[in-house]
Amino acid sequence: MKFGVVVFPGSNCDHDMIYVLQKKLGREVVALWHKDTDLQGVDFIILPGGFSYGDYLRSGAIARFSPIMDQVVDFARKGGYVLGICNGFQILCEAHLLPGALLHNPDHRFICHNTYIRSETSDSLVTRDIKHGEPLKIPIAHGEGQFFIDEVGLKKLNNNQQVLFRYCDEKGIVTSASNPNGSVENIAGICNATRNVFGMMPHPERAADEELGNEDGRLIFESILKSV
Repeated sequence: MKFGVVVFPGSNCDHDMIYVLQKKLGREVVALWHKDTDLQGVDFIILPGGFSYGDYLRSGAIARFSPIMDQVVDFARKGGYVLGICNGFQILCEAHLLPGALLHNPDHRFICHNTYIRSETSDSLVTRDIKHGEPLKIPIAHGEGQFFIDEVGLKKLNNNQQVLFRYCDEKGIVTSASNPNGSVENIAGICNATRNVFGMMPHPERAADEELGNEDGRLIFESILKSV
């Protein structure tokens, strides 16, 4: 499988992602510059975290109009696999490849610490090999991570099992105290209705190396590799 990692001005997790995919998982990876219009034959696209274009307008709002995104949208609409992490999740929502929106954290502060999430469905590439309800320790780092969607949209997500992850405590129990950013129903990650576009706020690439003392995030990447 050949991965493409999109690089926008302001991306700061692109090399982390490339490192994990290449060095830890032994996969072919190409960096896709935001002005590129050639996806170079990739099988899976990842939009990494960071602060695309400084996020001065609204997180992901400017990156959504980068030349590469026309190709990403076309790729996704043809069934290609796309994963957005943190800022990448925000960009996918801005591009209407995923429903909902990411709002400012309730206290308008940037938060950066380890948190726990649990898998909510086995019916997706990113969660298929993760036991339902199993807590994973995955870092977060964002200022606009509060997932919001209206009641109609939320009902569709739940009915279609499009919620991939929810914030939980270390025992895998979903509580209000374990919700770091006020996301509706503790939602930390979702997929689209056709289950080929995925978004999540936590950073699995920052928890995929034994030298960091945490490889929980690696389970997500391994689930993808085993399923495709």
